[in-house]
Amino acid sequence: MGLRGSCLCGSVAFEVEPPFETFVNCHCSRCRKASGAAYAANALVSPAALTWTRGEELVNRFDLPGAKSFSVAFCRRCGSQLPHLTRSGSKVIVPAGAFDDPLDASPDRHAYWGSRANWFAFGGGLPASE
Repeated sequence: MGLRGSCLCGSVAFEVEPPFETFVNCHCSRCRKASGAAYAANALVSPAALTWTRGEELVNRFDLPGAKSFSVAFCRRCGSQLPHLTRSGSKVIVPAGAFDDPLDASPDRHAYWGSRANWFAFGGGLPASE
């Protein structure tokens, strides 16, 4: 059985068959803007590893004009980021936050570390709350 995921409103659901080809925290400015966070945590899998189980017709895609390869997909109802094919069609990018099941994997690298947000504190010694 694959790893289950969905959007915030639950209208779209999917399954991904592990293993991930890579699992990366991307700090590029585009991923920061698209995610609204310090980085985007994305798992990459082969296209055959993704199955839509509900609401695929509600998935919209945005290809950034002028960019060679930047795209995002999202639920038309709630705006949650969702899996999408790379423009080459060779991989599927799966936003890690969209998974409902616990992952038996962790990111294997930080991409575009030199572009990270100046306010990002790695570990940072910040207090944590429940």
